[in-house]
Amino acid sequence: MFVYSGRVTIPAPPWQKRSRPRVVKPPLGRDAIVTAALTVLDAEGLDGLSMRRVAQELNTGPASLYAHVSNRDELEELVYDRILGEVPRPDAPDPDRWQEQLKQLLRDVFTALHRHPGAARMGMGRIPFTPNALLLEEATLGLLRGGGLPERTVALGIDLIFQYVVAAAFEEDISAKDWADPEQARERQAQMRGYLESLPAQRFPNLVGMAAPLIAYDGTDRFEFGLDVLIHGLRANP
Repeated sequence: MFVYSGRVTIPAPPWQKRSRPRVVKPPLGRDAIVTAALTVLDAEGLDGLSMRRVAQELNTGPASLYAHVSNRDELEELVYDRILGEVPRPDAPDPDRWQEQLKQLLRDVFTALHRHPGAARMGMGRIPFTPNALLLEEATLGLLRGGGLPERTVALGIDLIFQYVVAAAFEEDISAKDWADPEQARERQAQMRGYLESLPAQRFPNLVGMAAPLIAYDGTDRFEFGLDVLIHGLRANP
């Protein structure tokens, strides 16, 4: 069909090639690139994340990505910031509850990083100045200052607690494959305990004597213990 003189529509001749409907791609922008990169990260881990792979996810060429993202390092920074944006930020600091508020915030950070395989590795050694990172830092500083901690303790403490959380999430990532199956995990723990208990007691009295409690606690126990030690230590630091 075609239009003649802007008003009358008449059919096209049968020998005339019909035009095919054009598939219009959604406009490519930074948000779409980050969303695609996060999809790749979740499916293939950090080692599978590349500009070429993200371009494939978007059904385009790598060159089109560089109009919006400088390189893979910037892409990782943007993806990491998107993940930090999943962390719920606390309400106004409560001086009577600041420790529990801080613990919950750090638990939520750990959960967000653990939700996306490889996210914690992106956070290692990164100094975040992206929007969601800044909002998270602002909330954390508010909790630390709301607890009446000295300025030096706040300035150094915020680095310490985030190093701990990111490192804990990273360790969880790399050990997940060994502990994903509960039955295999129990078997592995029993083997580890049996091995420690089999060591020569005269040479390794502490390892032999502590074999059971060393194996007894899971990742959640260890993470929570670390939070308690760190936050109580910050409170006690002059």
